[in-house]
Amino acid sequence: MSVEAMAAAGCTHAVVVLNPLVAEKLGASLSASPIPVHQTLGGDSRQASVFNGLKVVHDHPTLSKAEVVLIHDAVRPMVPAHVAESVIEAVRDGADAVAPAVAVSDSMRMVAEDGTTSVVDRSLLRAVQTPQGFRLPVIWESHQKMADAPGEFTDDVSCAERAGYQVTLVPGSRLSMKITEPPDMPVARALWKARAGFGHHSGRRFRRLLRL
Repeated sequence: MSVEAMAAAGCTHAVVVLNPLVAEKLGASLSASPIPVHQTLGGDSRQASVFNGLKVVHDHPTLSKAEVVLIHDAVRPMVPAHVAESVIEAVRDGADAVAPAVAVSDSMRMVAEDGTTSVVDRSLLRAVQTPQGFRLPVIWESHQKMADAPGEFTDDVSCAERAGYQVTLVPGSRLSMKITEPPDMPVARALWKARAGFGHHSGRRFRRLLRL
């Protein structure tokens, strides 16, 4: 589903970074994707896995000519194509590193080392999503520079930011939920079923319904 969403947004190729335990099982389904899919194995961390995927792009005679590279977490399979389109457009307009984001709706508090808490102004906070977009030289240079940096980056715009590039945010979508734990699956299935029920114009009408 993630590859299909990227294809709908205008991506022409995909590189899927896989766990070796599932690579063989996914091979057949990926071969039926609407765009060519290149596969590679992941590393010991998210950061290393992304770098492995970037190496495929950087070293490939065709992919290395890409103007825009999107990095997407497969655990967000329901991302609407319009979100990826907005990321691509922002990169083409000159942004260094682009991420979709949504406003934080919960009340937020910061916990200090001594256990005391303080309120955080949620109007200043955004929850960052994927796909995140870059010009290929920007994200390649960023991952090269940060490969040996202390700590791990939870996303790729943070990696680019640490390498000296500016991050730009575009509107994300609450439909692009992250499926990481078993309780997430029933919610995701319900959202997908509701979205599919709106038919051909599901994206626009469903966003209006849920204020996405």
